[in-house]
Amino acid sequence: MTDVGPEDRDVVLVGGGVMSATLGVLLSELEPGWTITVVERLDAAGLESSSAWNNAGTGHAGLCEFNYTPRRPDGTVDVSAAVQIGAQFLTSLTLWAHLVERGLLGPPEDFIRSVPHLGLGRGDEGVAYLRARWEALRDHPLFAGQEFSDDPAVLAGWLPLVFDQRPPGQPIAATRSAQGTDVDFGVLTRRLLSALAARGADVRFGQETRGLRRSGDRWHLDVRDRRTGARRQLRTPYVFVGAGGGTLPLLQAARVPEVRRYGVFPISGQFLRTDRPELVAAHRAKLYGHAAPGAPPISVPHLDRRVVEGRDHLLFGPFAAFSPRFLTQGRLTDLVRSVRRGNLPTLLAAARDNRSLMAYLVRQLRQTTQDRIAALAEFVPSVRAQDWELITAGQRVQVLKTTEGRGSMVGFGTELVTSAGGSLAALLGASPGASTAAATMVDVLAASFPGRTAAWGPRLSELAPSADTVHSWDAAQLAANVDHARAVLQLTPVRPGEDTA
Repeated sequence: MTDVGPEDRDVVLVGGGVMSATLGVLLSELEPGWTITVVERLDAAGLESSSAWNNAGTGHAGLCEFNYTPRRPDGTVDVSAAVQIGAQFLTSLTLWAHLVERGLLGPPEDFIRSVPHLGLGRGDEGVAYLRARWEALRDHPLFAGQEFSDDPAVLAGWLPLVFDQRPPGQPIAATRSAQGTDVDFGVLTRRLLSALAARGADVRFGQETRGLRRSGDRWHLDVRDRRTGARRQLRTPYVFVGAGGGTLPLLQAARVPEVRRYGVFPISGQFLRTDRPELVAAHRAKLYGHAAPGAPPISVPHLDRRVVEGRDHLLFGPFAAFSPRFLTQGRLTDLVRSVRRGNLPTLLAAARDNRSLMAYLVRQLRQTTQDRIAALAEFVPSVRAQDWELITAGQRVQVLKTTEGRGSMVGFGTELVTSAGGSLAALLGASPGASTAAATMVDVLAASFPGRTAAWGPRLSELAPSADTVHSWDAAQLAANVDHARAVLQLTPVRPGEDTA
């Protein structure tokens, strides 16, 4: 029994992260008369996966990340994923720029800033890989201006900290893109939800969704106030679940048939962090390496400059850790409770068919402080252990599914789940996540409201052009749209040696 009478809403969004915030803003633009309610379990927005310390903070655009450009057996590089992610990130930039122009997000420098992105190839194989990646991408307009060098003097100018005290003789090269960004998705999420609330949406914190069920043409959500214990019921023809690691358990409890065979596995990340001014001053970049031979793609190391709440930091990692929780503030029983009869075969198949990944995770869990510092020393030869601290970042819940009889782990991208004719939509998965929120929400709208697509099309293309639309632009139109969005967001390409603060 609820303590408050049922409330009817046109839309209910579960979760106060960047995904729900983005979808809410888009819907408020397309249907300003709709009533929208956001319910978030925690006491503020963007405290889980959207938090500045719980995600990479990178404007993932595929610029220099090896994850998105696998090397083929013949030595060439498949860049299709990088190009797709670059188009999706442009969708986000376009939406943010549109909202900034209208004064809805505040000063853009509060949540986004220019930081060069670089890729580092080490050893003969690593250099060959990096050169092949650069050659495959350099003629695409989304990657215009990316540079390659294997000249030690040039590299030392690009990466002073990385080349300080580096022994000579090892083959090494780098690519550099001045178009890179650093994004504080926590700030961005709060700004988006504030803009949504200013338009009349009801944004409620400390509200935990304890139940979800379909009755007739409505979804019924049982919501409990975590402070007072009061319960209420929300009724809506449309619900979006963007609760991060809490999404699958809620869908399982609702007996949504589309997730019956899905499994998930939580992986926690750890980073070495420093805020020593002399170190930060010597590395004004986000630097990506490639996985070691035999290591899985999720092991790709990076050395990132981050600005959080106006303060500069460097982060190195990730190092894998383990917790059975699905959220940083989740329950220790989350993993066990997610195992059902329907998804048990998927979990067993994933364990059977991903033994190398399991072995990698075990090795990571056994690492000592000295092991982590040694890994950092490969990037920063002058490292001193006392300058760095180990921090734990957010929980990433990897989606497991069976594909052609094999248990697979969806390492990159999000899984969009829809049910009951599109009246429920939910996201499962992680990287590149927040960076592609706008493009992902355009996909959600298309899957959830196919009957409104034609009417919404012109306005939606103006607000957040889909990745397919971006791909359809010729080089001149693409360049013009990129330049406009970056100008509004005050993203000025950074030359080597310039301060990006």
